[in-house]
Amino acid sequence: MKRDVALIAFLLSVACPFAAQAGTTMETRGKGFAPPAFYSFCSRQPGLCSTAGGTKVVTLRSGLSAQLKQVNRSVNSRITELSDRAVVGKDDDWRVPTVSGDCEDIAILKKLELMKRGWPASALLLTVASYRGEGHTVLTVRTNEGDLVLDNLTNSVRDWSSTPYSYFARQAQGNGRRWERIGAAKPVGTTATGT
Repeated sequence: MKRDVALIAFLLSVACPFAAQAGTTMETRGKGFAPPAFYSFCSRQPGLCSTAGGTKVVTLRSGLSAQLKQVNRSVNSRITELSDRAVVGKDDDWRVPTVSGDCEDIAILKKLELMKRGWPASALLLTVASYRGEGHTVLTVRTNEGDLVLDNLTNSVRDWSSTPYSYFARQAQGNGRRWERIGAAKPVGTTATGT
C-alpha cells in the first residue's frame, strides 16, 4: 500500500508541472507607456505599428504553430544581436533590421515576416519587459492556446507566463499606437476568444 501511495504521489508530482503549463493570456490593466523611440518608428513604418483587424486571437493549427517556430528560428539565426549604439550610433532606434539589430528590431522583423505569411496585425503585439535589470522587447502572438512569445534570446516559442521576464506593457489590439499595462496571467479558458 505504501508503495502504491508513493507511486501515485510521484506520478502527480510529474504530471502537475505539465498542467501548470496550460496556456495563459495577458491581463491588461489600463494605459501603458510605449518606449519613446516607438513613435518615431511608427511615423516611418505605420503598417508595422498597426494592430488593426478583426481577428484578435488566431486559432493555432499545426501548420500555423510550425510557422511561428520557423519564423522565430529563422530571424534569430540570420540577424546578429547588436545594440542600437553599435549599429546606428543612437541609444534607441526602432527599425527593421537587415543584418543586425537589438531585441525590438528583431521583434519587428518577426512581426513583418508573420504578416507576409497572412497573420493578422491585430494578433501580433510588440511587448516590453525587463530581464536581468535591462529592458527587453519581444513579439507577443495572441492565440487560442495562449499568448505566445517570439524572442531573440531563444528559439523556443513559449507561453508568456513561462518566460523569465517581468512584463510592463504591450501594444493595444485595434490601436497599435496605444499601449496597455500588463497584469496577471489568466488561463485561456477564462478569456473571450476573438474571431
